[in-house]
Amino acid sequence: MDPVRIAVVGAGVVGLSTAMCVSKLVPGCSITVISDKFTPDTTSDVAAGMLIPHVYADTPIPKQKQWFRETFDHLFAIASSAEAEDAGVHLVSGWQIFRSVPMEEVPFWADVVLGFRKMTEAELKKFPQHVFGHAFTTLKCESPTYLPWLEKRLKGSGVLILTRRIGDLWELHPSFDIVVNCSGLGSRQLAGDSKIFPVRGQVLRVQAPWVKHFIRDGSGLTYIYPGISNVILGGTRQKGDWNLSPDAEISRDIFSRCCALEPSLHGACDIREKVGLRPFRPGLRLQTELLAQDGRRLPVVHHYGHGSGGISVHWGTALEAASLVGECVRALRTPTSKSKL
Repeated sequence: MDPVRIAVVGAGVVGLSTAMCVSKLVPGCSITVISDKFTPDTTSDVAAGMLIPHVYADTPIPKQKQWFRETFDHLFAIASSAEAEDAGVHLVSGWQIFRSVPMEEVPFWADVVLGFRKMTEAELKKFPQHVFGHAFTTLKCESPTYLPWLEKRLKGSGVLILTRRIGDLWELHPSFDIVVNCSGLGSRQLAGDSKIFPVRGQVLRVQAPWVKHFIRDGSGLTYIYPGISNVILGGTRQKGDWNLSPDAEISRDIFSRCCALEPSLHGACDIREKVGLRPFRPGLRLQTELLAQDGRRLPVVHHYGHGSGGISVHWGTALEAASLVGECVRALRTPTSKSKL
């Protein structure tokens, strides 16, 4: 039986993890990852990479919790292995702080992260403008290290990597039997999806090796995330802004906000600015679509629109996307179903 030819479009964390899950879970396939941009030039490379979930309004909480738990468990296993350094995955402890007590004192993901608890009065003294907080240990996934590690593993399992700009998914027919669309913002063109839009994020990467604990304002707009080689300071959420050039005034504002939470950052050096465009959508798109044109048919699994939460759920949603790919493969191999496809 000839292998089913699968193209995964997009090479950010969503595309690469989807290709990995398909290669593990769907037998008898040949997989090619196609993108015009690979690490270090993807949106994922700018992501802070902290596993603290974004809430998707259109997705049931139990499903979001499943995606987060599967991702956390996957990365925790890597962080606990000899691969941790090469993969850029590590544990980090810290605080999420609030200026007023949140309506939801215990978030849905509290029993997935490690050691979740309310902050003590003694801890809160560090943050005089804040009255409530969570303390916990989570994972940080350093994308500029994790993505090359994923690429290397994909190549090792026989997945082809192809640098190419795709203007229309039909370009991949008839060379491929199934397409997995992980193109993020590219889906505005590739899937004709006007619902997806950029939310610009600007961050600073600084040298401040004495900062060991993460600090995140409850709004998620100001954060200090220590990593392996630098500390990430953020951030911004600028809807509909496509500008990839750093803004010096915004950088000053980010630095000021972060220093207010951690005054020792005034001593940080080697400050570098980074900008990424998060692929936001009212609801994350994870579904199969059958494209039909002039008697031709092309099954497409859409997997995009993660916004600012991609790293936190990438493995869980990739497992679900791989399951949809498996359904497409079975349908192609079932003669009676070919008429349906």
